[in-house]
Amino acid sequence: MKYEEVLNMSNTKSYFVVRMKIRRRVGEKGQIVIPEIVREYIGIKPGDEVIMEIRAKELVITPGVRPEEFIDGFCSVIKRKLTNKIDLEKLIEQEVEERFALY
Repeated sequence: MKYEEVLNMSNTKSYFVVRMKIRRRVGEKGQIVIPEIVREYIGIKPGDEVIMEIRAKELVITPGVRPEEFIDGFCSVIKRKLTNKIDLEKLIEQEVEERFALY
């Protein structure tokens, strides 16, 4: 898919892009501009944090998770309240016994 075709798709706000390469020049201060179409596709808005990861000789930029989103997602994992107390020491003892029993 050509870059121009992707740009034309940007009006629909619906993308089906699996892999895209866009060339950018690094400015004097080491800055690059992330194109609007890429920001929209991965959900980066002005003021958002991003995470930069170095993989061999590659730079991978991913959206950071807002603390509110993390908390909402984390809390939504369990839908019901815990009714029984958990004895962590007992659980740890059982785990240790099971692991040593295997050897």
